[in-house]
Amino acid sequence: MSELKEWEFYKTLLETTNAIPWQINWDTKEFSYIGPQIESLLGWPQDSWKSAQDWIDRMHPDDRDKTVGMCIQLSDDGTDHEADYRALTQDGGYVWIRDVVHVIRENDKTIAIIGFMFDISERKSMELELEELNKKNQALLLQDPLTQVANRKALNERIEFEFKRAERNKRPLSILFIDIDHFKKYNDDFGHLQGDQCLIAVAQLLKNQFSRAYDFVARFGGEEFVVILPETTLEDAVLSAERFRKAVAHLAIPSLTASQHANITVSIGVNTHGSGQNYLNVSSFLQSADQLLYQAKAEGRNQVRFLS
Repeated sequence: MSELKEWEFYKTLLETTNAIPWQINWDTKEFSYIGPQIESLLGWPQDSWKSAQDWIDRMHPDDRDKTVGMCIQLSDDGTDHEADYRALTQDGGYVWIRDVVHVIRENDKTIAIIGFMFDISERKSMELELEELNKKNQALLLQDPLTQVANRKALNERIEFEFKRAERNKRPLSILFIDIDHFKKYNDDFGHLQGDQCLIAVAQLLKNQFSRAYDFVARFGGEEFVVILPETTLEDAVLSAERFRKAVAHLAIPSLTASQHANITVSIGVNTHGSGQNYLNVSSFLQSADQLLYQAKAEGRNQVRFLS
């Protein structure tokens, strides 16, 4: 392939991706290149991006000082970095952007920076919605006082929110119904205070295992817990459920003496809304997951059941 054809190939490749490529000469602070996709995203013509000052001027005032200061310092130091900020559109709105920056250096001096701009508005909107929802949950004390995970009321609110969002975005939503096997016998054998320690230990393990920003762990009641997994397929949810089930076998529960021994197991029902298995409403979705849990218990406990 000739150099000209090779350049045209890579140029076409860059300009047909959703990510927006760019390059800045670090000595002059002028754009050497920016992809034409910038116009469809922000409205500003490709040829209006002359220098880094255009990038600075088209940034939300609340994000400007922190973002620009960080990028200049890390670029001068030769450190690759990322930056999230709101970019001004030509019609006066704002779009959340993530810039992924690679620094090019010669003789210990930065000569250029290159990178890609990504539109992260949808992801940022979800994060901000979840932050607001989490603040609301905390403000209303929607937390189980014993296990320190969300309570039934918080679960009801969150599942409604996630179900509607999954419907709107046509993305999978998975849920785990979890029950501690033979918990009544555990209480009878070791006492209710030790039973509380068991519940606390299981809840903590759940929080550790399901720790993504949008994962949600709640106590459904008694010895039952529920985990909501947005953006998660049935296959991934089942794998996560199996990892948790196996981890419970190694769970160290405080207060048990050396002479005492208790094998804790859990039964889990896993269900997914979307990707071929759809429900009319939250109630039918929850009911199906609950039925899968009781199927796991009826078939011998210490297992995961799901609709295949």
